[in-house]
Amino acid sequence: MSTLDVETLGAGDTGLSDEPVRDDKEIAGKSPNQIAFGRLRKDKVFILSASVVGFFALLGLFAPLITKIMGTDPGGAGALPANQSDQYGLPLVGRSLKHPFGFAPQLGGGYDNFARWLYGARTSLGVAILVTVTTVIVGIVVGLFAGYASGWADALVTFVIDVFLSLPFLLLALAVKPIVFDRFGANDDTLGKASLVALLLVLIVTGWMYMARIIRGEVFSLREREFIQAAKEIGVPTRQILFKELLPNMVAPIVVTLSLTLPGIVTAEAALSFLGVGLTGVPSWGQTVNDATKWFAAYPSYLWEPVLGIMILVVALNLAGDSVRDAFDPRTRR
Repeated sequence: MSTLDVETLGAGDTGLSDEPVRDDKEIAGKSPNQIAFGRLRKDKVFILSASVVGFFALLGLFAPLITKIMGTDPGGAGALPANQSDQYGLPLVGRSLKHPFGFAPQLGGGYDNFARWLYGARTSLGVAILVTVTTVIVGIVVGLFAGYASGWADALVTFVIDVFLSLPFLLLALAVKPIVFDRFGANDDTLGKASLVALLLVLIVTGWMYMARIIRGEVFSLREREFIQAAKEIGVPTRQILFKELLPNMVAPIVVTLSLTLPGIVTAEAALSFLGVGLTGVPSWGQTVNDATKWFAAYPSYLWEPVLGIMILVVALNLAGDSVRDAFDPRTRR
């Protein structure tokens, strides 16, 4: 550019705009929950463990369809004929595509192990999900009331929580089982349903307090915050404050507790069934482990099949729970 061109250019003719440069990309903020779920989507351990849990859930959900296609069921259809067992009841027939886990040792013909394994997964996950959801709901309601109330109401609820915490879980289960047998022992079908209801009640009665204490502590830390005080001043109803103002701010501890409670319930159900105080007349992994212990020396795979199922499911649930806890922890950066 010549000297003349430079002199003839004005201050506003330099080709630069006086207006600030605008970026077309909008900066969008993220809530803590969005950040947590974003972490989970990138967490390979969570994806793998959640996939394993989902696979078990699908097997349990479609257990009736799978066994129907294979021509077996846990009640005896497709069982090993009596003339194909030895004098001790051990099956003489090996595994096949139709019977991948073989047969249960039993005089007069054994059940198909794979059918009972599928229904055991269905029972374990069904009980765990039902108990966990119920205990979480009860714990949330009680914890919200105890934390938001003050004075004698909070003291009363806290006393009730402490009383339930003092109940010995195993002794309560051992005490309930004879009552169920005495009342419903004459009918196997009724006994199976009654034992299921009794197991659910024992697990729920001895499990809701932990969530209640967590929620109560969270409410204590939130109820004096500005947005809660503002809601009180403008006359927002208490129910709306509890469930629309406080509860959404406690998603993190609820999700973490939910994910960590599931494996504990799976283990508890299997342990009670193994001890003979759990489910009766309903296929269960713990029941199979109980039946298989006396056959271990001669037929070890009969025991390892349900044990490996319990172990893999519980490990996957624990790993998923750890990932959820880390994702929702604001102090963690992964």
